Amino acid sequence: MLALSASVATKAENPDAVFQTYPTYSGEDLELTVDSKGTHWRLWSPKAQAARVILYDSDRNTQAVDTIDMTRGEGGTWVAAVPRQLYGSFYTFSILDNGKWLDETPGVWAKAVGTNGHRAAVIDFAATDPEGWESDKGPAIAHINDAVIYEMHHRDFSVDPSSGIVNKGKFLALTEPSTTSPDGEATGIDHLKELGITHVHILPSYDYNSVDEANLPSNQYNWGYDPYNYNAPEGSYSTNPADPSARIREMKEMVKSLHDNGIGVIMDVVYNHTADNDNSNFSLTAPGYYYRHRPDGSYSDASGCGNETASDRRQMRDFIVNSVKYWAKEYHIDGFRFDLMAIHDIETMNEVAAALKEINPDIFVYGEGWTAGDSPLPVSQRALKENVSKMPQVAVFSDDIRDAVKGHYTDASDRGFATGKPGLEETVKIGIVGATAHPQVDYSKGNNSKFAYASAPTQIINYVSCHDDLMLTDKLRKSMPDASEADRQRAARLAQTIVFTSQGTPFMFAGEEIFRDKKGVHNSYKSPDSINAIDWNLKHVNREQFDYYRELIKLRKEHPAFRMATADQVARHLKFDNVKEPNLISYSLKDHANGDQWKEIKVVFNGADEAREVKIPRGKWLVIADDGRISASGLGESKGGKMTVAPRSALILALPQ
Repeated sequence: MLALSASVATKAENPDAVFQTYPTYSGEDLELTVDSKGTHWRLWSPKAQAARVILYDSDRNTQAVDTIDMTRGEGGTWVAAVPRQLYGSFYTFSILDNGKWLDETPGVWAKAVGTNGHRAAVIDFAATDPEGWESDKGPAIAHINDAVIYEMHHRDFSVDPSSGIVNKGKFLALTEPSTTSPDGEATGIDHLKELGITHVHILPSYDYNSVDEANLPSNQYNWGYDPYNYNAPEGSYSTNPADPSARIREMKEMVKSLHDNGIGVIMDVVYNHTADNDNSNFSLTAPGYYYRHRPDGSYSDASGCGNETASDRRQMRDFIVNSVKYWAKEYHIDGFRFDLMAIHDIETMNEVAAALKEINPDIFVYGEGWTAGDSPLPVSQRALKENVSKMPQVAVFSDDIRDAVKGHYTDASDRGFATGKPGLEETVKIGIVGATAHPQVDYSKGNNSKFAYASAPTQIINYVSCHDDLMLTDKLRKSMPDASEADRQRAARLAQTIVFTSQGTPFMFAGEEIFRDKKGVHNSYKSPDSINAIDWNLKHVNREQFDYYRELIKLRKEHPAFRMATADQVARHLKFDNVKEPNLISYSLKDHANGDQWKEIKVVFNGADEAREVKIPRGKWLVIADDGRISASGLGESKGGKMTVAPRSALILALPQ
């Protein structure tokens, strides 16, 4: 049960109604400011009876050196100051609530912390900037669907001995050039450049709760979806978690290294819940306020993690908006992926997008358009997939294309279009048109969606696999148990070809380009490295698979026909052919779609176990993909007519003029 303050404890009072009466504060000086006059603190805690700052000379295991009483300030805040710049010091807050001093907390706005984030630090942020930071910036993109997103976890990507990387599992892993596998294949940042992706989506990099930074040799692992300090980097990814400046400087060095190599950085953010309930930094500064509750006062749990935050309350909304602004400004982050975004309200997400676009027009925002459980927030106000048309600058993941192409995520054995299951053609077509209204797509036949929910293809993230659930390799092994590994790789190529040629933004999970697996574990959030680490020896073993992905990405980047920005463009230029056979889809991108140099692109997908024959108009076609092979510059020529599409493969043809 949630321990609410006395003013909201009685059943006669509605907690939400009481919380709405709290004064709010939107100034930029919350938590800590250091200037020529000294060190200043400001803590938002409207119902506290008293508050104090506790000073330390180290990040842990030492007694306080001073305690400073805070005084009431404006907008429900408490303030304190000393006339010295306390660089090198650490501090916490504590508030008096209902006659009891609550546990110490670094506050909700701690931007620098020591080991395990229990104490906040006073540092000089300017000293954490790498050389050349003032001119650092990410890649410029006109629209989100010009991006090719690669989702990765710091540790997965670099920790295996085969990575050849020195700073394994660290921010600095992505600053090391010329790393190779034992077979001499490029790994690390050189691998990303060779593959051709435009942005890395890195799993949570803020300070999270589950890994003991004081005991890193224990090799603990976690995805990081258990937030502790939202505005400071995770210490286990730094070379010295006890040094508050090290984690900040090294994260910036990672960002700059990626930027210098033409790659943007997307931050995975989890504002929808906290790792702890009563002892979270939110609860220890403003008990009850930041969370939604059930009528009995207990925590509502739309996150499936024990609580859910209340983005519809002004101070929480301001926290989310100002937090992403801080990461964008201080760390030059290029995009944000919102976990369980539908726990947040539409107004908050629109404010997030607008605020970020003011900082950098190339920043983009996307998220999971669903919740993990019910919420008191009315469905009409949730940032759901179905409500994305109300959020013009926000994109959502397409579970339509995901489940239709590879089989439903809840059933490991279920097959999809790419693995021979019939009846999913219309749902795949929903994915192909980016969930926009199209005269040739019958949404009534859609498995997951029954209406065109996106107002533009730029609102859709297409994928078949991510860190959650069975990754593609494992899904194919479980749904195609009797197939050869070569057949599964063909299915993977077809699945990703559908994703990368569809309207919307393509998203892939790290290591799939070398057919990495996770030993069949579907929820590997705390599994060991033996499950999660990418084995870079696979790049040599599965080199043909990697080359296919590389050419597929190159094709998409070179041809704007696959990257139309409006629903009207898609409806005018994308024409489906009238094919009746199951597991067969054929369409054309016509009339130099979106200014493409090619007059027409013909795309045919055959997910069946046997070859299919299709009729292609006569012409001087350039063959781009055929029978599990692909080349962005062409494999050869064809005159059209009757053509055979090999089992489980894509046929892509282009008319240059």
